[in-house]
Amino acid sequence: MIPERSAGPRAGLRTVLRYAAYPALLLSVPAAAAAALVAHADIGRVLVLHQVGVIGYLWTLERLIPHRPDWHPGGRELRCYGVYFVLTMVGGAIGQLLVTALVARVAPPHPALPLQAEIPLALLAGSLAKYLFHRWSHHQPWLWRLHGVHHGLDKVNVANNGVNHLLDVLLGQAVVQLALAWLGFSRESVFCATLFVVAQGYFVHANIDVRIGRLNHLLGSPEQHRLHHSTDLAESGHYGADLAIWDHLFGSFTWRPGQVPAAVGLSDPDSFPPTADVLASLLHPWRTAADATTGSSG
Repeated sequence: MIPERSAGPRAGLRTVLRYAAYPALLLSVPAAAAAALVAHADIGRVLVLHQVGVIGYLWTLERLIPHRPDWHPGGRELRCYGVYFVLTMVGGAIGQLLVTALVARVAPPHPALPLQAEIPLALLAGSLAKYLFHRWSHHQPWLWRLHGVHHGLDKVNVANNGVNHLLDVLLGQAVVQLALAWLGFSRESVFCATLFVVAQGYFVHANIDVRIGRLNHLLGSPEQHRLHHSTDLAESGHYGADLAIWDHLFGSFTWRPGQVPAAVGLSDPDSFPPTADVLASLLHPWRTAADATTGSSG
């Protein structure tokens, strides 16, 4: 009888978390924005702390409400993911210096709109730019050689969200930020949009059993993003990790309630080096056609 009594509260907690986890995550975005813009905290420090907090929060949820327990990473996988994460962060930081210099040249000295109007517009514009670049990365052969490194994974969890080719990260952030600067958005509005994008990027990749219902048609979710990683190219759309509206608009939305991929990873695994071979993965874009076959996961 004791196990039955203890199972009840645990089951109730899991049910609550499935529905409350995402709203709680979203609340962290305005909280972090307020810390920087109202309390005048350093923007760069807030971004880093928010990212670390999001990762820790989702890591905990993966243990409490996992979608698939067998998708939890083992020790060897975590060490491999850690190498990619460090390379991505270092490469991204160096690249960010170059992007920032270019943005300073492109952006107008004074924004045309008040911050309250800028933030949602920056989010929409940045999301569209990211969607288009992401979709192009799946269909342009050389860009796919970069982006496909991320799709070599046979499981989807918050820890391996950082498994990327560092040039893929650099190009992606450059496209989005330069587009926003060219459109005239302020640094503050781009910062607020970035907080949401970072939270969403880790959320959709998390191995958690959540429910966001009809919001799936507006916002990205793990339910959709697992399909994006599907080996079945017919269901692998969902190029928008933050907003789902672009997938609807451009015909790449395939999710329906209860739909899950049979398997995730590359449709042609031999076209990329194993994820554990970090150096080969980083050098893969420059391999000749005779050495590697370029493919697309969707």
